[in-house]
Amino acid sequence: MPAVADISLSPDGKKIAFISPGPGTRTDLYSIDLDKGNSPLRVTTSSGEPDNLYWCGWTSDIRLACKTVGTTEYAGQLYSLSKVFAVNMDGSDPQLLTKKQGQNALGYSLGGGDIIDWLPGEENKIMMSRYHLAEEKIGTRIAKTKNGLAAEIIDTTNGRANYAERPSEEAVEYITDGIGNVRIKGMRTKLGGTELDSGEIKYFYELDGKWASLGELNYANRTGFNPYAVDAATNRAFGFQPIDGRKALVAIALDGSGNEEVVLKHDKVDVNGLIRIGRKNRVVGGSYALEKRTGIYFDTELANLASALGKALGEDYSVQFSDANLDESKLLIWGGSDIDPGQYFLFDKASKELRPLLGVRPSLENSKLGRVKPISYPAADGTMIPGYLTLPPDSTGKNIPAIVMPHGGPESRDEWGFNWLAQFYVSQGFAVLQPNFRGSAGYGDEWYKKNGFQSWRTSVGDVTDAGKWLVAQGIAKPSALSIVGWSYGGYAALQSAVLAPDLFKAVVAIAPVTDLLMLKNDSKGYYDQAVVRDYVGAGPHIKEGSPAQNATVIKAPVMLFHGEYDRNVEIRHSRAMQDSLKAVSKPVTFVEYKGLEHSLRNSAARIDMLTKSAAFLPK
Repeated sequence: MPAVADISLSPDGKKIAFISPGPGTRTDLYSIDLDKGNSPLRVTTSSGEPDNLYWCGWTSDIRLACKTVGTTEYAGQLYSLSKVFAVNMDGSDPQLLTKKQGQNALGYSLGGGDIIDWLPGEENKIMMSRYHLAEEKIGTRIAKTKNGLAAEIIDTTNGRANYAERPSEEAVEYITDGIGNVRIKGMRTKLGGTELDSGEIKYFYELDGKWASLGELNYANRTGFNPYAVDAATNRAFGFQPIDGRKALVAIALDGSGNEEVVLKHDKVDVNGLIRIGRKNRVVGGSYALEKRTGIYFDTELANLASALGKALGEDYSVQFSDANLDESKLLIWGGSDIDPGQYFLFDKASKELRPLLGVRPSLENSKLGRVKPISYPAADGTMIPGYLTLPPDSTGKNIPAIVMPHGGPESRDEWGFNWLAQFYVSQGFAVLQPNFRGSAGYGDEWYKKNGFQSWRTSVGDVTDAGKWLVAQGIAKPSALSIVGWSYGGYAALQSAVLAPDLFKAVVAIAPVTDLLMLKNDSKGYYDQAVVRDYVGAGPHIKEGSPAQNATVIKAPVMLFHGEYDRNVEIRHSRAMQDSLKAVSKPVTFVEYKGLEHSLRNSAARIDMLTKSAAFLPK
């Protein structure tokens, strides 16, 4: 686990707070008074049973607001839960900010709410979106009839709240302008006469005290405008919208004119990053990833600063502005590369001083890591597939053990930079190829196809072609070519052994989907079940594209890892895969981690998984 999981800078720029994983499932919050050096003081701890510290930010120069998230089991079902609380940087005066549930509530909510505005002009106050449940007391007329999501201004010292927007059953999102005004709200639409998610959100913006239509987002079919931020200075909403088959950064005026501007687009890849800075979450640019991620800054000062800092840190370094103090005179900066997991610095604009603070993975500072090289290789139909190849340092790069490592998602993509999983296997002498197969996000609608499940033959075919290319180039020793994947990557690893059973000599699947019908059934009873049903689809691909239903074809030995409390992909997928392989006398090893979620947020579990999988893979 990284030593720094989240970090923030105080309004006066003199203190930082960061979250660091402790032993086992524990997470710790630390604060540092930078005027007194770099010595951290532990503020508070979360056991991870069931929730972990997730993020923290400053509500004043001495007080923090934090969120915990976790998973719990009740009556055989897994439920996500979260809480938001405030605490002083010395650990004193804790205050729960999640809405307390009344004993007469008509239902139960495990969501703790979200901070949507840091209210930079009001010390120790924030704006949160919180869910309210209606209450009724039998035998009396006393009742609270309001139900749904509200936006509230909350005093973090005592928990007192005032409405900015009253509870609405249809509301799913509120977006502010960074200075305390709710300017956009998203309203869910139900599927027909049901209570199910339709996959559509209707957005409205505040205009002269009334709500006017901004547009619709259909996230199920990837169409429409998806607002992310409001820029108070220009009175515009910034968000992403498909333009010519690729996602672009778009700004829409909120003055009633409806004027729309395409702020940033690219003819080869999606523009999918919004760069924001400071306590007002000011929009300062957008980003996209070709071989490497590129940030385009609208703020000339920050553009020049990012370029200068990148050169100062070294060749191939990326720079990100992680946070800023109230007047943006001091900036919290992250810098890293493919062979540097990252360092945090404090930059003072006035003195031009760049002060080192913390390393993301200090235990690797003296380790020699493998350089990540962007490559492309031909698929069976001639399409060139982009990817990243990492070779062990000082390796000849010829006739060595190799791994194809498809990413998760499938609506995701790999990018250039440090990858802890890939670098571990590289340190063990393996070449690692990470393919951005068709079905990946980030390359537009044509590349995405129907998605990596419905278009599995194309997606998984591109993955197996990555293995064939490694052999053809003389990089991989054919007898020591393996495939390793997590989540959808685990699915692709197993399904690759179905599609090309003689290619890979070992399969490692971490938290994999193994049965597409099971994947659809997992969502039954949940709000999004119709969206998941349509996403997975129906037809012959349900059986043909399910590795658990095609175990007889698999020849390579399989190793499975899965967390018991995985809500992304239920553990029964790995259990079913194990049963299917055992039923046809195929070699399989299954390691189950009690109480852990999809990401295996536990250093001991990750060390166990890495050690066992590396020993399992042929060399």
